[in-house]
Amino acid sequence: MSRPTVYCAITGHGFGHAVRLACIANQIQRACPEVLLILASPSPRWLLASYIEGEFIHRPVQLDVGVIQADSLTMDLAQTRQAMEAIYQHKSRLVANEANYLRNNRVHLVLADIPALAVSIAHQAGVPCWMIGNFGWNFIYQAWGEPFAGIVQQIEQDYQACDRLFRLPLAEPMQIFSHRINVGLTGGNPRYGERALREQFNLKQSRERTVLLTFGGLGLGAIPYATLAQWPDWDFITFDRQAPALPNLRKIDDPCYRPADFMPLCGRVISKPGYSTFAEALRLEIPVVSLTREGFAEAPILLEGLQDYGQHQIVATESFFQGDWQFLEQAPNPPRCEQRLDKQGAETIATAVLKEGLKRA
Repeated sequence: MSRPTVYCAITGHGFGHAVRLACIANQIQRACPEVLLILASPSPRWLLASYIEGEFIHRPVQLDVGVIQADSLTMDLAQTRQAMEAIYQHKSRLVANEANYLRNNRVHLVLADIPALAVSIAHQAGVPCWMIGNFGWNFIYQAWGEPFAGIVQQIEQDYQACDRLFRLPLAEPMQIFSHRINVGLTGGNPRYGERALREQFNLKQSRERTVLLTFGGLGLGAIPYATLAQWPDWDFITFDRQAPALPNLRKIDDPCYRPADFMPLCGRVISKPGYSTFAEALRLEIPVVSLTREGFAEAPILLEGLQDYGQHQIVATESFFQGDWQFLEQAPNPPRCEQRLDKQGAETIATAVLKEGLKRA
């Protein structure tokens, strides 16, 4: 009997997809340490290692590009289309190479978030493909019209053949998937005590006056750090390595730390619409100040979900860049719904993988 092996295929877009699949992979390995994890992702190894406690194989293969962006808000649609067309021009070779890799490494299950080619790769290797997501790339590209029609058609052919989809909260309908299972929120759990972090990073203000600025792996091109001078009695935390040295700004550049580690210290998180940040904040019940994001079909769904289930403030992008941040003096709005979201999505998916997905192992 071979060692149970899961090939985790991660979309080549930002850090959010890598974070949530790494959280699930970690939960699988914690529950069953003998599972071998293969992380197929262009994301840096340090990011994956910050969420996966045990050993894993990092295979830096790119199965799609998501959206090519200059930063978390600026999208290049023409370059995205060209890059995706280039991938599909070489689809047969890419699928054959990865399917051969799966066979050689005796992979039992492909778990994907959410590159469409993972389905073809898995099925050519003779193994099932389960997917995880709150949107499909067909949903994003459809909104961009005719130039993406051919790409959407090819993506949907694979999505239709997917064996199972775990549909996360804050999601589009995802009806292209024939077998959908709704699950709860995913995300990392804080690893450090609040007192220790406050002492180490010299955070002197109360939780209500401590703010985390986080804009995902792509960052934000021009965070208006000068505005922080108007708030000298507040502490701000950023993972932006290019941030300036300011008296009330704490720059976190050690890759062992993650945004989720600092969220419990904060009265609110300032971010752009993104599932992983929203999900981790919702799991930890931290208020979120979110910018708006034009032209990305997922954003309105995420913002609706945030307003339904979390303490929130929605700030126009222009107000964030050009305003005085008076929203900090305003109390966050309460969630519109009394219903709470399930917070055990990673555990639910991990249990299914171990009980059903790896039953051939």
